Amino acid sequence: MIYSAGYSLAIILVMAAMTFLTRAFPFLFFSKGRQVPQVIAYLGNVLPPAVIGMLIVYSLRGTDVLAYPYGLPELMAVAATVLLHLWRRNNLISILGGTAVYMTALQVIFA
Repeated sequence: MIYSAGYSLAIILVMAAMTFLTRAFPFLFFSKGRQVPQVIAYLGNVLPPAVIGMLIVYSLRGTDVLAYPYGLPELMAVAATVLLHLWRRNNLISILGGTAVYMTALQVIFA
């Protein structure tokens, strides 16, 4: 389905406004003078590892370890990601490095 330029622009503006509001929400409601609620602090501590765990499960769910290449590209990528993160403690470097190892393994090593 093809939308008009005005409709497409309206969609983009609404999405941009909602993205901005979700980013600004913590600063508006938890200003310097207020204490962050206990529930929010708890969620801030437990959600990042939970999300990473879910991403790992989602990413590896289709790995076939009984057929060539026996999950080796995925294993190499996970190992590279973990090692890079332990070494540099930088999420971006870990993710980019793991992705580079995975794509190199798929396109060059196990092609």
